[in-house]
Amino acid sequence: MFLRFFETLRKTGVPVSLREFLTFLEGVAAGLTTHDVTAFYHLGQTTMVKDERWLDRYDRAFAACFQGLDDIPAADVLQALDLPSDWLTKLAEKHLTAEERAQVQALGGFEALMDTLRKRLAEQQARHQGGSKWIGTAGTSPFGAYGYNPEGVRIGQEGSRHQRAVKVWDKRTFRNLDDNREIGTRTIKVALRALRQWARDGARQELDLDGTIRATARQGWLDVQTRGERRNAVKVLIFFDVGGSMDPHVQVMEELFTAARSEFRTLTTWYFHNCLYERVWRDNARRWEDQVSTWDVLRTHGPETRVLFVGDAAMSPYEITHPGGANEHWNTEAGAIWLGRACTHWPRHLWINPVPEAHWGLTHSTRLIQQIFGDRMVPMTLEGLARGIRTLR
Repeated sequence: MFLRFFETLRKTGVPVSLREFLTFLEGVAAGLTTHDVTAFYHLGQTTMVKDERWLDRYDRAFAACFQGLDDIPAADVLQALDLPSDWLTKLAEKHLTAEERAQVQALGGFEALMDTLRKRLAEQQARHQGGSKWIGTAGTSPFGAYGYNPEGVRIGQEGSRHQRAVKVWDKRTFRNLDDNREIGTRTIKVALRALRQWARDGARQELDLDGTIRATARQGWLDVQTRGERRNAVKVLIFFDVGGSMDPHVQVMEELFTAARSEFRTLTTWYFHNCLYERVWRDNARRWEDQVSTWDVLRTHGPETRVLFVGDAAMSPYEITHPGGANEHWNTEAGAIWLGRACTHWPRHLWINPVPEAHWGLTHSTRLIQQIFGDRMVPMTLEGLARGIRTLR
């Protein structure tokens, strides 16, 4: 089984050597990872991955070889709420029909949801499963895991099931995009190429043939002229939405990332989750410890910068309209305020949506972002990119 893991790492593009693989086997034989999938994952990562650029490829190889292994440490189920871990143990999972889901009522707004959660935390004394009121599992309560409610707070559940959570109380880990991903077609590069603006800058190291001829004719002797290298001078800033509902779109996002890296000399990228708020980050592995103020990004990049937001725009509308509505933290200002600031500061802005355009009307949040961006939202298609790039010129 471990030999297959080694071969998969090599096929995925992780340059692991035989010596590193043997070190990994020694760690396993020494019992460093007995019955602990997380420790096993980190042992392999530590011994066989030499550069953080290959962490995403390691994750894909690990998933391909060991998909189905499950380890949920009881002590790590909740990191943001001080609740007994057995309250949220997955003993059952609620599956409702469309008719049954239609009968489940929401509490009636973001404020009501937060107020009720505070009351439940103060009142609840034991684990619950299958109910409609308490924090628990496999029920129709707005609070808990593996159940259903049209508007709820997800607590203690790995991943989304119905994409209905207003907030997620667990700390999640997202991965960076791989900017070395091979592109199957050149369509994204062709579309982005329309943004290029050529200028000559830098050291005068390139031979200027026409200038040399003119200077030689004027002086009467050979007078070699040089000029700055011709480069693409356009400045591009890209904000990538990661995690949650964006997971199915990682491949096309990586293709866009790779194409942009190859086409633009001055490119800056940042990550955000769902909506733009007061902070962004560059490394998803350190997104809680190493964040940058959005105000600093606004001050650093001038109005001449072309700005792209890449995301599916599917989220709870409270994340856009309400302070405190952010999915994973308490934001003091609504997401709409930050998106409005970005659009005002960078007049050449665009939102690229990987979801088919025909589906945009199905989510309230997508319509809200379309209004904020003045209909500058395009699908992740060749036609959509070409249309959007024209608005950025």
